[in-house]
Amino acid sequence: MPATKKLIDEALSLPVEDRAVIADSLLRSLNMPDPAIDRKWVELAKRRLWELRSGKVKPIPGNEVFDRVHERFAE
Repeated sequence: MPATKKLIDEALSLPVEDRAVIADSLLRSLNMPDPAIDRKWVELAKRRLWELRSGKVKPIPGNEVFDRVHERFAE
């Protein structure tokens, strides 16, 4: 594993943008993209964007969403 640790240390020394590209590439190699699923996500995203822009739904601020999650799952 020394080669792996060296590789990780080298990657960690890179700028954040380069690290993001490496992370994305590694994750994609583990979870190969499925074009059919990607199309479904695009359809969903477009529909949700239309709902927001048309006023059909109202956005909720992120901090409010996280407050609700914390309240719901508080121990």
